[in-house]
Amino acid sequence: MQVYRGMDIGTAKPLPQLQAKIPHHLIDIREPDEQFTAGDFVRCANAAVDTIVQRGALPVICGGTGFYLKNLLYGLPESPPSDPVIRQNLKETLRFCGVEPLLSELAAVDPVSASRIHRNDTYRLLRALEVFRTSGKPLSSYAIHKYRQSHQFLVLGLCRPREVLYRRIMHRTAAMFHAGLIDEVKQLYRAGYTPRDPGLRAIGYREFFEETAPGVFAFVPDETAVSRAIIKNTQHYVKRQITYFKTLPDVRWIDAQADPDSAIRAMLQAIP
Repeated sequence: MQVYRGMDIGTAKPLPQLQAKIPHHLIDIREPDEQFTAGDFVRCANAAVDTIVQRGALPVICGGTGFYLKNLLYGLPESPPSDPVIRQNLKETLRFCGVEPLLSELAAVDPVSASRIHRNDTYRLLRALEVFRTSGKPLSSYAIHKYRQSHQFLVLGLCRPREVLYRRIMHRTAAMFHAGLIDEVKQLYRAGYTPRDPGLRAIGYREFFEETAPGVFAFVPDETAVSRAIIKNTQHYVKRQITYFKTLPDVRWIDAQADPDSAIRAMLQAIP
């Protein structure tokens, strides 16, 4: 979500001082109403990696969504291209009828994808239905296209006890509000952005909005209620990500809790 302009506090975007010291990539390259798919990420990330390697530096791919990282490391599904007409029909169904009929349809035609896609992840929901309506085949049946990487990846995972992560989530949420998260979201809202747009579907932003009618959102100023919702949704997201990252092969897991200095040394020693 750091690809989106104007979304700095809620995405923990690196401060300008750090970006001046260490070059960062794929930051502030999209407006909040622009889609940024896994395919977009793979193409942009590979281009950045090539550029960094050419100047003799070591590229570090840090943080982010497990699904996007997995596609970068191991390839993208060989699914059919987007069909604008079918996609628009699905969007209209979502707008006027809500998410339930789409969830029911996906469960009937592609139960594997239905079990993987969260009900709030409308982009992946529409994409799975679009693939089936376009090809007659479920998205889950498509093979993975192996991306012919010219680089080797060293995959390091930092782990902490879940109760520690939950405490850190609470502190981070309080720090975001202290840093001005409410004003940041208000500014985005005044610019016309709502959870209809891909950027503001992110945790830390969508909780500020209430859907008063299909596709119509009102700003929620209740800081206490919004803060609790952000904490709860982030904790649920952490649980899903922990499970997802465990499916990645060849990860070297490093304990980051007991002794941070030894974790840093372990990461540095792992680099050939």
